Amino acid sequence: MAADSDKNNKMSRLLNLARKFNCFYLSGLYNGECRPFVVDGLQVGVIRPDVLKELFKYPEVFVIKDNAKSKVVELNPAFRDYESRTESVDRVLRQFRQEDVFVALKGWRDEFYDVKAGHKALLKMDRSATCLFGIRNYGVDINGYVRHPTLGLCIWLQQRSDTKQTWPGKWDNMVGGGLSVGYGIEETAIKEAAEEASIPSDLVKNIVSAGCVSFLFESNRGIFPNTEFVFDLELPVDFEPTNADGEVQAFQLLPAKDCLEKLFAPDFKTTSCPVVIDFLIRHGVITPENEKNFTELVELLHVPLQTLYTHGSTNNGRELYGNIENGHNNKV
Repeated sequence: MAADSDKNNKMSRLLNLARKFNCFYLSGLYNGECRPFVVDGLQVGVIRPDVLKELFKYPEVFVIKDNAKSKVVELNPAFRDYESRTESVDRVLRQFRQEDVFVALKGWRDEFYDVKAGHKALLKMDRSATCLFGIRNYGVDINGYVRHPTLGLCIWLQQRSDTKQTWPGKWDNMVGGGLSVGYGIEETAIKEAAEEASIPSDLVKNIVSAGCVSFLFESNRGIFPNTEFVFDLELPVDFEPTNADGEVQAFQLLPAKDCLEKLFAPDFKTTSCPVVIDFLIRHGVITPENEKNFTELVELLHVPLQTLYTHGSTNNGRELYGNIENGHNNKV
């Protein structure tokens, strides 16, 4: 116990924050309590015991295997195509919603995400429900920044509307949105830039792809394996974003160092922190010289989700997690 305490004392605030938005990754993906969710022989998610208990009620849709060789939840293989899988799962989800079974479904918005294995879309699901199955989600984020003549590098942040279904009133990246069915990555970035911040076409054309971040978060709503495609956009000093879709109630321009401090406040959206941290690393605000846990911090911005969703094809994910757990055995 003393060793664990010493280790925690040596963690920086940034590393503690990274462990917070990776809490599920570091606290037991394959610990016997959760089950891989398999569609067409491919793992697409991971299911907690509270969800598993409800799925038992729908054996015609979900085949739950529980024996020495296999402990998985499989979508009934009788559903052989995208449409039939989508219809069968959607019927169950709407029943859950009607019966108010899961708090996550209070955010139902008739906006669909594809459930994929690699590049193959196997079905679609309302975005509010994907966390119940630990489905990998994809989104886009735009870092709007300014090189201010007196304040130096500054970053625009938005405050989410108090009426948002998730993280209401929390501070967030300037622009962000999920990758919905039928939209491409850059297409989504441009659409969200117009809706959330009224960025005109002559400015948004200057967005620069900056890679992605990935992390594995868990809350009372469910499990969130997220990959965010990141863009940077340098904005004129005199440009001020304004909201167009009612989902943002304020914007604020902060010097980069002040923005870093804001991440630790309870009113900042936890799952948006990786995008800001990544930006601050790439722009030299967070460095190996001023962050003692720099290497581990960077690794926790790029969780290898593709190696964790491999049931039926390889055990690499299980082995990888075991190695991680041996080094990080404190729950967040």
